[in-house]
Amino acid sequence: MTKGILGKKLGMTQVFTPDGSVIPVTVIQAGPCTVLQKKDLDNDGYESVQIGFEDKKEKNANQPELGHAKKAGTTPKRYIKEFRVQGAGYEVGQEIKADVFSEGEFVDVTGTSKGKGFQGVIKRHNQATGPMAHGSRYHRGPGSMGSIQANRVPKGKKLPGHMGAETVTIQRLEVVKVDPDRNVLLIKGSIPGPKNSLVSLKSTVKH
Repeated sequence: MTKGILGKKLGMTQVFTPDGSVIPVTVIQAGPCTVLQKKDLDNDGYESVQIGFEDKKEKNANQPELGHAKKAGTTPKRYIKEFRVQGAGYEVGQEIKADVFSEGEFVDVTGTSKGKGFQGVIKRHNQATGPMAHGSRYHRGPGSMGSIQANRVPKGKKLPGHMGAETVTIQRLEVVKVDPDRNVLLIKGSIPGPKNSLVSLKSTVKH
C-alpha cells in the first residue's frame, strides 16, 4: 500500500554500519500527522487521504479551516497535503507517525530548494567565464543575444534570472533508521531545502 507523511527537515548527520562504513543521512521529524479527510471513488471519483501537520492557533484559522478540523476531531493544521493512496487503511482523525515507514524501505522526498535570488549565467546555468585578463572586457557575461537580422532573443536562451526556491523531488532514498519515540526518520543522502523546511515523504514509485 502506498504511504505518505509530512515532516520537517532538521539537518544532516552520519551513521556507522556494522562493517565500519559511514552513511550520510538527513534527519527528518516525520509527523505526527492527522488524517483530516478521506476521498473515495463514489463521492470524489478518485481515492486519496488528506493529512495535516503542525498545529495552528485557532485565532489564525478561518471558519472553513476550523470546521474542517473539527470534523476530524483535531486542531487546525498549518500544512495540509493530499496523497493519492487507497484509504482502506486510514480513518478520519487517525494519527500517522514516523513508524508508518520501516528500515530498508525506499521513499520519494519532495521539498522546496534553497532560494538563491537573482543570479547570473555562470552560477545559474554553470556556464564558463570569459578571459579574465584586464583587456578582455568580458568576464561573466551571458553571451551573444542572437543575430541582428532576427532582432530578437532566441527562445530558450539561458539568461540570468531567479534561481532556486523550486519544488524538487528526490526519488528512491533509503530509510536507514526509524525512531518512533521521537518521530524521527534518518534518510540516506541529501534532500532539498534548508533546515526546518517542510518536506513530504511517500512510498517510492521506482520499485
